[in-house]
Amino acid sequence: MLLQPHRLSRSVAGAHRQLLLLQQASRAGLSTSSSRLQSSNAGKQGDGTPAPPKGVDSSTSALDYKLQHPRPRPPSLPEIDPPKWSAEYAVTNILYNTPPPSKKPYTRRVLNCLVQNEPGVLSRVSGTLAARGFNIDSLVVCTTEVKDLSRMCIVLRGQDGVVEQARRQLEDLVPVWAVLDYTTTRTIERELLLCKVSILGPEYFEDQLATKIEEARAAEAAKYQGSDPVTPEELHQHRAVSPGSPADQAAKQTEAAAEASHPGVQHHYPGTAPTPPRQSLTPSEALRQKHMHLQGIATLADQFGGKIVDVSNDCVIVELSGKTNRIDAFLKLVRPYGILEAARTGTMVMPRAPIQSPWTGLSDEEPAEEEMAAIDAGLLPPG
Repeated sequence: MLLQPHRLSRSVAGAHRQLLLLQQASRAGLSTSSSRLQSSNAGKQGDGTPAPPKGVDSSTSALDYKLQHPRPRPPSLPEIDPPKWSAEYAVTNILYNTPPPSKKPYTRRVLNCLVQNEPGVLSRVSGTLAARGFNIDSLVVCTTEVKDLSRMCIVLRGQDGVVEQARRQLEDLVPVWAVLDYTTTRTIERELLLCKVSILGPEYFEDQLATKIEEARAAEAAKYQGSDPVTPEELHQHRAVSPGSPADQAAKQTEAAAEASHPGVQHHYPGTAPTPPRQSLTPSEALRQKHMHLQGIATLADQFGGKIVDVSNDCVIVELSGKTNRIDAFLKLVRPYGILEAARTGTMVMPRAPIQSPWTGLSDEEPAEEEMAAIDAGLLPPG
């Protein structure tokens, strides 16, 4: 039987279409295998070793990391004393909007944030904490050994449940990689202090503060007036320390600290009877007194592991590194001499590295409750 022309043309077209599909499939298979070979070779160097990953420079890299590495679901937040109200008390609370405060204590918490090194991250983190009413005691931020990673150490005070809520909110921010709570972790905690201490003695501290203020204002006035000299009338307006000013408060605190350390020191506060005039010292006596104060400050700094980094005619600058409580203790001890200026960096923490050893020391922790439960009581000796 002979095929009709239109049927013959359809069969030829179908065969041609199948041939084209086979050719495209073979080409796709070759391209896929070649792309796989290239991708496998792209991650290797010339000697066949794996190449290091590329640097992270995207602002959403932290978000991608958290999506690819989901952390286990955190435990439920601790309860914040839900009040047990009666109907009468609930109505009174709704009318007057006076909910009772939580009785949970405020504790010191240390948070360590790993964030993307980009502009605006610090403002977003601090804004999140400020929106929840936290007052940040200290905040230290700097880049790490990784180019695109920065570390923040935040010290604040708050209730456990509220701080945990704030920690999870910080971890949900886009440029934040992780937020770690180092409150109960064994860490190394350090803080740097630069303190300028007077060596003239507490009797001359108020006069020294007034002189410093006078010199600073004279320099500022000369800067704006150019070559015109500052008149004595302009300096006389700021010659004494004004009552209630920070300088006046610092002078009162110094005299109070000196009185507590050495009973019998006389004071002169504004509005009280003046103390008898101080006797003028000879140059040798003044020099001897300054060296005695300098020796006492150097001894205190040496006991706390600090050092004197600058010495001038009437003051010294002490550099000290230690825990926060040691910094506070040092400031209390040198306050009787008179603290002119003090600058602190804030707390920095680093977790301790564990020591791997089969030997168990006396200071090691007690076994956990799960381990104690796993011990068979029948294997223990009687009693």
